[in-house]
Amino acid sequence: MTTNLKALDHSAMKTSMAVRLGLLFAAFVVNAPWLVAVTGILMMIGTARGRPDYVFVYRALRRAGWISPDLVPDNPEPHRFALGIGAVFLAGGTLAFLAGLPVVGWALSGIVFGLTALNLFGGFCVACSIYYWFNRIGVPGFVKASIPGVFPGVRPARPE
Repeated sequence: MTTNLKALDHSAMKTSMAVRLGLLFAAFVVNAPWLVAVTGILMMIGTARGRPDYVFVYRALRRAGWISPDLVPDNPEPHRFALGIGAVFLAGGTLAFLAGLPVVGWALSGIVFGLTALNLFGGFCVACSIYYWFNRIGVPGFVKASIPGVFPGVRPARPE
């Protein structure tokens, strides 16, 4: 059973996902692999810090009164894992661009784009689900179990 849930601000995570989608879409449209690299670097920094990659955008939107917090009891570890997996895919994409393999670079970037869109618009995080499955089979380091009553990877409901 999961214990020690933290109040995670899902608005901050959704804002970061929306910014990431916009940047990856723009990178593809204008053929700017450097923007994929920058996005991946910011995802790596977010993973290392344990915060959404574009939290600074979220904070600016909050100060402007355009967005408000959405605190939900949740495990932060699966989200951090998801951010890290995305960063690894974008790092691979960046290396592919540098190696002269743009199709591979765009394919890896497209995977991050698609999974981010699924999470943002569908409320399902594939990498979070993988994290919970790794926990279930006892992979070391994957210490948090899924929230009881919530399918692994599905965004938990706000408490009533």
